[in-house]
Amino acid sequence: MPEKIIAGKTVNVDDEGYLVDYKEWTEEMALEIARAEGIEELTDRHLLVINFMRAEFEANGTGPSIRRLNKKSGVPTKELYQLFPGGPAKKAARIAGITKPQGCV
Repeated sequence: MPEKIIAGKTVNVDDEGYLVDYKEWTEEMALEIARAEGIEELTDRHLLVINFMRAEFEANGTGPSIRRLNKKSGVPTKELYQLFPGGPAKKAARIAGITKPQGCV
């Protein structure tokens, strides 16, 4: 299993770069991962989505699909794509420190 240093902490990641243990995640890691994903700043709206992703993961063992993210987080699909360009569910999951949501390719 590959290791990666994120925000000064060595963590295990899978082959796609998602944290293996979501409990190792910190907000400082989120900022660094976001920058690597091309998101320079995490706004309150970003954090709302990220916290929703983490809560869903804790409750269900997987992150929400884009459809569930849209319906339950209160953030419209168009805004999700503005916040997390190029694949909101996958990108938000990576920044949130959880595994890739089921159904994402």
